[in-house]
Amino acid sequence: MSRTSARRLLLPVTPLYRLVLKVRESRLRSGREPICRLNFPVISIGNLSTGGAGKTPFAIALAQALTTRGFAVNILSRGYGRQSVAPARVRLDGTPEEFGDEPLLMADEAGVPVYVAQQRYEAGLLAESDAVLGDTRPRIHILDDAFQHRQLHRDVDILLLNRDDWQDCLLPAGNLREPLQAARRASVIAIPADDPQLESELRKWGWGGPVWRLHRQMEVPQVVGSVIAFCGIARPEQFFAGLERAGLHLAARIAFRDHHHFTARDLDRLQAAAFSTGAAGFITTRKDEIRLRSLSGGGGSSFLSADLRIEIEDQSTALDWVIERVHGSNPTRVST
Repeated sequence: MSRTSARRLLLPVTPLYRLVLKVRESRLRSGREPICRLNFPVISIGNLSTGGAGKTPFAIALAQALTTRGFAVNILSRGYGRQSVAPARVRLDGTPEEFGDEPLLMADEAGVPVYVAQQRYEAGLLAESDAVLGDTRPRIHILDDAFQHRQLHRDVDILLLNRDDWQDCLLPAGNLREPLQAARRASVIAIPADDPQLESELRKWGWGGPVWRLHRQMEVPQVVGSVIAFCGIARPEQFFAGLERAGLHLAARIAFRDHHHFTARDLDRLQAAAFSTGAAGFITTRKDEIRLRSLSGGGGSSFLSADLRIEIEDQSTALDWVIERVHGSNPTRVST
C-alpha cells in the first residue's frame, strides 16, 4: 500500500481535526486566546500545508528586498528542532541544536538579525530591545512560517500556495494544517509563476486580493560525473527534479525525514551508495548542509549544496504595496 493510500484511510479522523480547528478559531475570535502586538510592524509568511512551500527562501528574498528599500529588518522564527527554549539572537557560528537549521540559513543568507523563541512575540520583544539607538531606519519584523501562529498580530499576511496545497485535504489524511477556506485570511496569496492557471482558479473561487507570482531558481554547482543526491526536507522530489533539470545525473536519490538530524551512520550509508554506484560526489540542500556541520570534524564539508532562490515577479510594485499597507495600518509604528 502506498503512503498516499495509507493516509487516505485516515479520512474518517479528519472531522475530529476540523473540530479542533473550529474550537481554536472560536477562542481567537472571542479573545480567550489573546493576540499580542509588537511595537514595530509585522509581516507574516506562511502556508497551509505541513511544509515544502519555499517559505524560508521567500523570507530571505523579502528581507533583502526590504533592506534595499531602507528598512531595518529582522526575522522572527520558532527555531524548529532547537534544544534551547530561551529567546535568542541567532549567531552565525551557532548550531542547529541551539537555533534550528532554518534560522541559521536565514541569518547567513538574508544578512539581517534573526531571533528565535517558541513564542514569536518573545522573539520580537528581544529584537525590539536590541534596536540600535541612532538607527533612524523604519523597522519591520518578518515572521517565518506563521500563518497559523495567530497569537501575534500581523499587519500583512502573505500566504504561499501551490498546486499541491490547492488539491490537498486536511490532516491527518492530507498535508493541510487548515482548510483552503483559511486562505481568505491572507493579505496576499503568492503562487508559483509557472502555474498561471492557479490564479484563474483562485479568482473563480472568489479571491479578490493581490496575487504575487514567485519565480524559483535552484543554483546548482557544476559536477563532472554522477552524484548521490540526498536531503531531509518536506518535499524531496522537488529537490531531485530541480537537480535533474539543471543537468545533473543522479546515481541515487536518498530522502530523509524533514529536519533530519544526521548521524555517522547516515554518512556511512551515503558512502556505501557512492561506492556501489560509482558516483563522483554528493549534493544536498543548503539547509541539510547546515545540519551536517554539527557532525564531528565538520562532516558536511565534503558535500556540495544547491541553493533555492525566489524572486517576486514585478517586485517593485509588490514592495510598494507592502510598504503602503504597513504605513496605512499605523504610520507611527514604522518609526524608531
